[in-house]
Amino acid sequence: MRSLVVLGSAAVLLLSAPPAAAAAPRTHTVVIDKMKFGSLPAGVKAGDTILWVNRDLFRHTATASNGAFNIDLAAGKSGKTVVRKAGAIAFKCKYHPGMRGVLKVAK
Repeated sequence: MRSLVVLGSAAVLLLSAPPAAAAAPRTHTVVIDKMKFGSLPAGVKAGDTILWVNRDLFRHTATASNGAFNIDLAAGKSGKTVVRKAGAIAFKCKYHPGMRGVLKVAK
């Protein structure tokens, strides 16, 4: 009988425990330099922020082909966007079409 009471108490504690907290959104940085996008971050999840840093001498954009973001950066400036959905997001610089990348976003 005592083991049933202990087992019942353990079940109540487990059922009343708060759910595990979701990971807090993170900020990932992509540097633009020498007419190219730098290394793209791994581990990006929906809700995370991408900080785009233009270290080049020229104006650039990070323009998503699906319309998810369009960051226009003068030389030496930075900007950020929050990625809202999981998936592969193709992007380019609208001023320099050879500058392209694909940002992979997990759920």
